[in-house]
Amino acid sequence: MRRQLKIPPADCQLCERLARFRQDNRRLYPEWFNAPVPAFSGARTRLLIVGLAPGLKGANKTGRPFTGDYAGDLLYAALLRFGFASGAYKARLDDSLELIDCSITNAVRCVPPKNKPVAAEINMCRRFLSAEIAHHKHLRAILALGRISHDSLISAFGLRRTDFSFSHGANHRLSRDITLFDSYHCSRYNTNTRRLREDMFMQVFCQIRSFLSG
Repeated sequence: MRRQLKIPPADCQLCERLARFRQDNRRLYPEWFNAPVPAFSGARTRLLIVGLAPGLKGANKTGRPFTGDYAGDLLYAALLRFGFASGAYKARLDDSLELIDCSITNAVRCVPPKNKPVAAEINMCRRFLSAEIAHHKHLRAILALGRISHDSLISAFGLRRTDFSFSHGANHRLSRDITLFDSYHCSRYNTNTRRLREDMFMQVFCQIRSFLSG
């Protein structure tokens, strides 16, 4: 039987700084989602994508990971190209986008000030990341977007970070069934500075698709 998924409540108080920031945003933007952002999932999940945290004017506004900011433009284009999504991505909840064999979440579920969660917040929210991983009984691949997500995933599996170095394009066996793939985060900063080019990002998805097809 599939384990019941544990998710943070809408008014989660585990991280005092994030809770205060959420309340501030509810006053400033009362029409926004302004709550811990749940995972976006397809009917079955062999690939789990883990970002860092919701963007203030992206997922924190819309309530769906990577929806409404630049990172989502590149991520969802990759998912559509490699058959992990169908429909059209229009950066809003009422678009026709659906995930296929894929789910998306973040290492930290609440938007942090300046898009920078601190270590204590990452550690506190790992219980929800671990629950998300355990929820998907068909899981075979995880894509970490950025070093922080990578490190949190290694800890979620009870492994030593020193044994699993983050590197764009690298992959790591985390368990008998699950392999971790690494990519630089698809943020506007990384693409503008050419740290991450579109072809580099697509190559990671090509590796994942080949792995899942093997």
